[in-house]
Amino acid sequence: MTATSNETDETLQSKIERLGILCRQKNLRIGTAESCTGGLLAAALTGVSGASGWFMGGVVSYALSVKESLLGVNHDVLAANGPVSAPVAEAMARGALHAIGCELALSITGQAGPEPDGLSPEPIGTIYFGWADASGSGFERCSFPGNRAAVRNAAVRKSVDLLLERLSSPPSR
Repeated sequence: MTATSNETDETLQSKIERLGILCRQKNLRIGTAESCTGGLLAAALTGVSGASGWFMGGVVSYALSVKESLLGVNHDVLAANGPVSAPVAEAMARGALHAIGCELALSITGQAGPEPDGLSPEPIGTIYFGWADASGSGFERCSFPGNRAAVRNAAVRKSVDLLLERLSSPPSR
């Protein structure tokens, strides 16, 4: 699914407010691990009043060494798959779950551009989202059009949608 370009910040804000309501109803806290978005998701989540009741925090793991040291992503997984991959997205989410001490973690890693990172074969606009909770972990791959800012903003919107989907559906495992 590609995020629509006409979605407004108010729509994103209302989704985040709904996310907060669901977290409070389910008594759970969210954490994030971001790479290509550089903390934009955490900033969007904390831009809503009351986020301290359900958002624990985030790790911006731009460098490979941070993915390894703070999130526990195995060096061999990074070397074999590159940082923009499903295994790394899942490992980042699992690492955030444990490092942050939350019940649901979401990670973002991708090629925002304008130039490729030189480590992953994925084209510009490719984003992997990872999630982890008590039932396990998973990932989703998306491709977003546009320049660096458009790709990063689309990734934030998609992240909120994924968190809402995860909280709105019964556990898959």
